[in-house]
Amino acid sequence: MSKIKVYRFLSNLPSFSNPVLTIGTFDGVHLGHQKIIKRIREIADQQQGETLLLTFHPHPKFILHPNDYQLKLINTLEERIELLGQYEIDNVLIASFTDHFAQLTPSAYLRDSIMKKIKPKTIVIGFDHRFGKDRQGDIQLMKQLAPELGYRIEEIPVEQINDLKISSTKIRTAIASGNIREANALSGHPFTLSGQVITGNQVGIEIGFPTANIFVENKRKLIPGIGIYAVFVHYRQKKYKGMLYIGFRPTFSGTEKTIEVNIFDLNTNLYGEILRIDFMAKTRNDVRFESREAMIKQLKQDKLETLKVLNQG
Repeated sequence: MSKIKVYRFLSNLPSFSNPVLTIGTFDGVHLGHQKIIKRIREIADQQQGETLLLTFHPHPKFILHPNDYQLKLINTLEERIELLGQYEIDNVLIASFTDHFAQLTPSAYLRDSIMKKIKPKTIVIGFDHRFGKDRQGDIQLMKQLAPELGYRIEEIPVEQINDLKISSTKIRTAIASGNIREANALSGHPFTLSGQVITGNQVGIEIGFPTANIFVENKRKLIPGIGIYAVFVHYRQKKYKGMLYIGFRPTFSGTEKTIEVNIFDLNTNLYGEILRIDFMAKTRNDVRFESREAMIKQLKQDKLETLKVLNQG
């Protein structure tokens, strides 16, 4: 598999070879998205071309509804790019989504942003793809303009996507409620979270379960619901097993939500390091313990349960 090329501006793009383009936000890069990606790969291979995926940053809803903070993203931009690299995309093009971009008429968007700058031979879109000012553009307009602008258009039928019963919204709901197994099944890969290790209160060391406290910089990143999770932790090209806690630490009368991970078989100073964490399953809800002894007893049981989960997958 060739290394993915990333272009962060739509100006001064190279001349692509028989480019096959798809367009969308692709948050989560889930099984429905993968169906579209597979199709552009097939077409590119047939015509000795290369695959292009045009995505947007920031997410269009953040520009169109700037005061709505309810939407959280399954992936940050960098996580999305890394995932796309796993699915045989040759080129990722990142369009800066601005107020001006949002005001482009659908035909101006197709002519000026797509055809003049990218020059695709074929465009493949999902059945519900909308574009341009007020989302007025649709598949019918793309078909209408295809002969004039010189591209071939293909739509992934609604039946194919509906058969999978997948949407980014459904996955976000599963993650937010802690249903990681369902989210991962719909995504086709584990939900991932990355963050920097920051100083904690050292209680974990005192009770024999040292944890790395994780700071997630992107406030738009979706965080799973409160509870204990079985996770894999990626650190310096190695993968470790671990159990992760998200919550307010009620046993210690905590008031701020923390994310902390106990990494098995890794005993080193991690402060300032960036960890990538793959969530595999939620193992239990958060509870308040009456004593440290009761907590330690439960944590030992949690570790056994976590290992059982991680050893399965």
